[in-house]
Amino acid sequence: MDYRIKAINCVKDTVLPVYMQWFQECNFNLDTFCQKYGDTEFFFAKEIEKGHIYEMGYPKCVCSEALEGGKEAAFCECSRQSMLYILKNMMPQKHIEVEIIETVLSGAEKCRFKVTFE
Repeated sequence: MDYRIKAINCVKDTVLPVYMQWFQECNFNLDTFCQKYGDTEFFFAKEIEKGHIYEMGYPKCVCSEALEGGKEAAFCECSRQSMLYILKNMMPQKHIEVEIIETVLSGAEKCRFKVTFE
């Protein structure tokens, strides 16, 4: 399965416009964005190394397809790809890497990703 295409189709008309508006409200500053919107019901973000490494994720599984059941942890690649797609749209000039730390489908309480900006 091509999780990248699935992820883009999932967030391009829903989550992306909201995050882009929030990012614009924060004067395109990632640290301000994380401080202002990094502790909500659907998203969290914390700075590990200013301007370079962050932990971002979801306090609970937010994927309706995953919540239907029967999905393996590999399905969370879709969430990784959606986060990567959104962040690359927010900051196209940056090289961005997103790594899965843990996910609800792998047995964790929340979905956590390590995000590196170069």
